[in-house]
Amino acid sequence: MSRSTSENGIVIAVIGPKPLVRRTEEALKLFPSFIPRLIPCSSDQALLEGVQSVTDEAEVLLFSEYRGYKQAREKLNPRTPSHYVPLMGTGLYRSIFRLKNIHSFQRLSVDTISPNYVNQIFSELGETPMDLVYVPDSSTASSDQIAAFHRDHFLRDAGYVAMTGIHSVSEILREMSVPSEWVTPTQQDLIVTLERALLSTETRRNKESQIVVGIIHIDDYREAANRFTTEHEIQRMELDIHRQLLEYVKQLDGHLINAGGGEYLFFTTRGVFERETRGYKYIPLLEKTPRSLGITLSIGIGFGRSATDAGSHARLAIRQSMEAGGNICFIVREDRSVIGPVETTQPMIYELTVTDHELLEEAEKAGMSAVYMSRLVGRIARHGKSDYTAQELSTILGVTVRSTHRILLQWIDAGLVEIVGEEKVTTRGRPRQIYRLSFVKEQMQKRNLFPDPV
Repeated sequence: MSRSTSENGIVIAVIGPKPLVRRTEEALKLFPSFIPRLIPCSSDQALLEGVQSVTDEAEVLLFSEYRGYKQAREKLNPRTPSHYVPLMGTGLYRSIFRLKNIHSFQRLSVDTISPNYVNQIFSELGETPMDLVYVPDSSTASSDQIAAFHRDHFLRDAGYVAMTGIHSVSEILREMSVPSEWVTPTQQDLIVTLERALLSTETRRNKESQIVVGIIHIDDYREAANRFTTEHEIQRMELDIHRQLLEYVKQLDGHLINAGGGEYLFFTTRGVFERETRGYKYIPLLEKTPRSLGITLSIGIGFGRSATDAGSHARLAIRQSMEAGGNICFIVREDRSVIGPVETTQPMIYELTVTDHELLEEAEKAGMSAVYMSRLVGRIARHGKSDYTAQELSTILGVTVRSTHRILLQWIDAGLVEIVGEEKVTTRGRPRQIYRLSFVKEQMQKRNLFPDPV
């Protein structure tokens, strides 16, 4: 099967040491667009042979170690888009934490990882070892040479502990009884890398602007209407429903149509839909609507190579959601394969793990939990936007609008949030105030965590 004829998904080749390939396989379960080809390698030669075996089939190559990535680029120079998992995220924080608690190190010998980044993390954590040495040219030296560098420093001074980003070096050091820590990526690091790999593929770029059709059906619509005794109350219920659906579709940069009889259609693009649902893993509307309006929804999403196909697939998906009992969402892709049911609750995976002390201190001042902080930082890091209405924040935080207003009052009293304007609504009612999360944005900018302007 060639890259151009892959109909069911994007073929990704995962190449590297067996433990990391297995860990990446788990993270790939969150990316239904990928078809994985797993190539565990125990030697440099096996790695190069593995790359050659999948070059014609894979649309993207993912190396679990930078060393393997560089070798493949230098010796094979594959034309296929290639990525590696960088050791500069939460995995490195975890390894330094383990080093401190297990080895109580005073001196550290390091390979693979950038000296500037290691020094930056130690500075932020307030943990500066007495001595830091780095393996020169660790991307080109052999595993035996790198291990010998670590061993020599340990034999010279027992206070040295090795921190390596290479599995084979870690194995050699273990056999030598040299204390060491193998830096491995966390699932969050893998997810971020997989998202970048997905965006780099030609198939993904073509699908970015593909039209998505969604059908939203109010479960037991007649029964819900029968709860009211007057036409005025029924119309008010429909207005409340329409307003909430408009808020959600606005987040998708989409267009909403009331089809009547308790059914709505919306249109958006696949790129926006994937980002807002975190790769088809999260639809907050299913959780929020029963809580705020006392009704449940069935949602069907259709992808297709044409608007006609997308609409037909959306109808198949909504039928499956209704047959499953409602309050659920299914997605039918262009090849008629089904994704679902989609989760209704906020996943505990964010674009950024908050480890910055100042940021956490600001959160504590505001009476904010670490979970709320992670959600806000993740949202700002993804969209580069720090101004929100209370309704938007209630969706991000996963709480009611009333609770959001109460939380915002706390933050305003603490001087951490300011009101910067009002948003006029199309229906009757008071304009919505717009709140600026300035304390999150400022601290992110100080730590270079805020995304660069596009």
